[in-house]
Amino acid sequence: EVQLVESGGGLVQAGGSLRLSCKASGFTFDRYVIGWFRQAPGKEREGVACISNNDGESFYANSVKDRFTISTNFVENTVYLQMNSLKPEDTAVYYCARRNIPLLGMILHRRDYDYWGQGIQVTVSS
Repeated sequence: EVQLVESGGGLVQAGGSLRLSCKASGFTFDRYVIGWFRQAPGKEREGVACISNNDGESFYANSVKDRFTISTNFVENTVYLQMNSLKPEDTAVYYCARRNIPLLGMILHRRDYDYWGQGIQVTVSS
């Protein structure tokens, strides 16, 4: 059974940092792209960053470039999202997800991901 479990969210002041974790199980981890998405109240779910566990490439949305870093720990089958210089507009529920087809490249469209974690709240106070 494919499972993705997020952890590490919480409340932080603007300018602070958080690291989210996405623990994966039930599939061949190093064959898939893993993405992070977020959804703020009243808004559409948007892609934040993704990483190819096959070749290590990563991609970021413009809104988080140079502030967020995505990385993989293959021993723990975990993808991290290090979030620095957080802003109130980063407040959202964050989800990790698995790209729907193995060995394909990076894309941050929600429709191209098939398994999702339960989501975790990140709140940035001003």
